[in-house]
Order: sequence, then C-alpha cells, then structure tokens
Amino acid sequence: MLTNELIYDWNTIGESNKPNHPIEFDDETLRDGLQSPSVIDPPIEKKIELLHLMDNLGIDTADIGLPGAGPRARQDVLHLAAEIANNRMKIRPNCAARTVRADIQPIIDISQEIGIAIEACTFIGSSSIRQYAEDWTLEKMLQATEDAVRFATEHNLPVMYVTEDTTRARPDTLRKLYKTAIECGAKRVCISDTVGHATPKGTAELVKFIKQIIVETGEDVKIDWHGHQDLSCL
Repeated sequence: MLTNELIYDWNTIGESNKPNHPIEFDDETLRDGLQSPSVIDPPIEKKIELLHLMDNLGIDTADIGLPGAGPRARQDVLHLAAEIANNRMKIRPNCAARTVRADIQPIIDISQEIGIAIEACTFIGSSSIRQYAEDWTLEKMLQATEDAVRFATEHNLPVMYVTEDTTRARPDTLRKLYKTAIECGAKRVCISDTVGHATPKGTAELVKFIKQIIVETGEDVKIDWHGHQDLSCL
C-alpha cells in the first residue's frame, strides 16, 4: 500500500510558502555570538577552528568581527580574513561596523591588505525608542547612513545596511533609511529583531514591506534577517 493511501498530508495542500530563490546563511558566532556576558572571547586558534567548521557545513557568509572595536579585534579579523584567503575557503567574510567612518576604515585596510572582498555590515538603530535613547533626529540618522554607505562603497567594499530594532520601527522611518542606503550603494539590507519582539505574522508583514521598498528603488538588493531570542518569541 502506498503512503498517500494511508496518510492525507495537509502540509502539501494549498499554495507553497517555499521561496523561489536560494536561502543563504550568515553565521554570527564570531561577533554577535560573543556578546553574551557568559561567553568568553576565545583565542584566535579556536576562532579559526570555528571558521573551518562553518565552511565545512556550507555556511555562505560569516561575520568575522568588528575590527573597529580595538587592536585585538582588528588583529583577529586580520587573521580570519587571511585564513579564508590562504585556504581558498568558500565562505565569504563580512564585518560589523557602526555607521561611522572610524569603524569602516579598519575593514577597508584589512580587505586591501589581505586582498579579498569583505562586506561591511553597517548598523544603526531605527526604532523611536532608540532615537529617544540616543537623542537622534531622523535627519542625523539619514546623514550617518549616507556618509557611511558612500564611504564604504567608494572604497570598493560591498555593503549590507543593518537597522537595529527594525521590528519596532515606524514604516516612514524605515522607508527613508532603506531608500537612502540603497541609493548610496547598499546591495543587502538586514531586518533585525534585536529584542526578540517579532511574531511570525509581524515578520511576514515587515519583510513584505521592505521588499516593496526595494521594488520602488529598482535595484537588485537582497534581504537578510537577524533575530534574537530575548523574549522567547523566536
């Protein structure tokens, strides 16, 4: 007797939610994963071991650090980038950076020294509560976005533009931020649920909204998702 004669599978009924394009994975272990108070920043040998494990698993990209954080962070990123280049690893590196030139310059320097492309993941808070906490105006955020993304692209860095706390940000703010970043050369944008606020429905609506912004720009831009488990909503 065939399986379909014994089981009626409701999971196969109706329209499929399967995406019509490949899904890529970006591993944050070596940067975001080291921010927990209970985590010890491992020696570079362990980081290199983790990088090879990611590559063996077929992970597409990896955040290898925030070199603007200080000398040790810069040195570790330099070693990890060299490991990728020297071993011709398939995994592609990216680095975190605030939307300030001081964070982007070390990525430029390392990329040029090692001779490989390193994507700059330039991030900025986007919700009203972040604006209130940081005493930012929208104009200041747009100016920082434009300056950072243009600075990176002018130095031949691919750019992912990251908005922190996207899942609590206002639509008009997101539209202006993303359009500015894309117009300045960002080829990826990252929606971030940095406080674990999103639900599946909210996530779907937000992704749909960001996709529409990209369509309006007429550019070929990929969407990344960065989620946290803070409130057990993941």
